[in-house]
Amino acid sequence: MRIARRLLVEEGPAAVTVRAVAREMGLTAPGLYRYYAGHRELVQALVSHLYDELAAVLEAARGRRPAGEPGGRLREVCRELRSWALTHPQEFTLLFAKPVADAGTAPADAAHDSGWRFGGVVLGSMVELWRCGAVRAPADLDPEWIVQLEEVREHLAGEPVPLEVIYVFVACWARLYGAVAMEVFGHLDFALTDPGPLFEHTVRDVLAMLGDPAA
Repeated sequence: MRIARRLLVEEGPAAVTVRAVAREMGLTAPGLYRYYAGHRELVQALVSHLYDELAAVLEAARGRRPAGEPGGRLREVCRELRSWALTHPQEFTLLFAKPVADAGTAPADAAHDSGWRFGGVVLGSMVELWRCGAVRAPADLDPEWIVQLEEVREHLAGEPVPLEVIYVFVACWARLYGAVAMEVFGHLDFALTDPGPLFEHTVRDVLAMLGDPAA
């Protein structure tokens, strides 16, 4: 994993191959097959490793604020996500842009559970705010949304979160991810030399959507 990550960082996602990792380890490609059956299994292991790392970093950030401050806890999570992404742009790209097909996190993929461990930190922080009873949810939803949102609710460990509220969670994540991705991929360079204030404004908007009284 250490060598695979170094290849990712130094040369990009396409460089993470069984042959390249084996060469760096002083093995033949067949020798590496004792550990990974092929490219897909190798990439899935790397994706799982990175999601686990990111989840642990976000959990630690959330823990810096007391449980009685759900808005502050989510703010710490948001800031740490941005920090990790800017510090590890190639890793962020592999996880969230999915530049290679084998980096997926669909239910059948080995990295699925690790991906949802990360997702659980973000969604779990939003659930903490929902428990305060201040989320402003839409009155109704398009029926086509219902089936999709039910799948998200299955990952909330039995929390009886209304689908309308989960819709708000997804909308908040879209804004948060969009702000981070635009900065990581350099899409704000045309206008901003320091996107930090824009990110903080986005976080305030997200917290307001979730009903945080301090937003």
